[in-house]
Amino acid sequence: MTAPCPLESLPADGCAVVVGAGGGIGAALAEALAASRRFTAVHALRRADLDLEDEASISAAAGRLDAPPRLVIVATGLLHGRGVTPEKALRAVDPAAMLRSYAVNAVGPLLVAKHFTPLFPRAGKATFAALSARVGSLGDNRLGGWHSYRASKAALNMLLRNLAIELARSRPQAVCLALHPGTVDTGLSAPFQGAVPDARLFTPAYSAGRLLEVIDHRGPDDSGGVFDWADTPVPW
Repeated sequence: MTAPCPLESLPADGCAVVVGAGGGIGAALAEALAASRRFTAVHALRRADLDLEDEASISAAAGRLDAPPRLVIVATGLLHGRGVTPEKALRAVDPAAMLRSYAVNAVGPLLVAKHFTPLFPRAGKATFAALSARVGSLGDNRLGGWHSYRASKAALNMLLRNLAIELARSRPQAVCLALHPGTVDTGLSAPFQGAVPDARLFTPAYSAGRLLEVIDHRGPDDSGGVFDWADTPVPW
């Protein structure tokens, strides 16, 4: 496990929120944030607390915060499950599955932003981050396929860029980031790890630590960008 990131760029007067704390990366992020002792509280929200496909549950979760948030991370993603499978070819596209991918991977994180970012303090750095994926990059796409997942993550990147522009009008020190965690040894990637070299298959704790370093390093000038676990910009 990497050492917990101190997150010294964030004022120590608010709470942190991790949406998706029931997953591997989300749980590791919540653990690292708690270990940093940087926040008044760390709210590790699981599906029972907040359902990305139920806006009322998102609004209710935001209303339960005990302090203004300085950091909100959406650590969720849908690649397979409940009728959703990565498409290897166009003939496999299913409209219902594609719409569910959009609901979870793009619309859900934006609804979290809708209800949580208005609670950001108006002064000082506050960060909203969501897990994206390198396969959502138009410029990096050389293989095709995975239509629903790629397109929904590309949509997420655009929505976060929109959010960054809007946030800057009322909270000029706020930061909005899309983050690529690398290939992490979780249930999401488990069926697709066969060709991944051991050195490129990260533990959730390692990925979480690196992502928090990116969050600590990136400021308002970087808002709206997409960055990977190594703090390298991901092309649009």
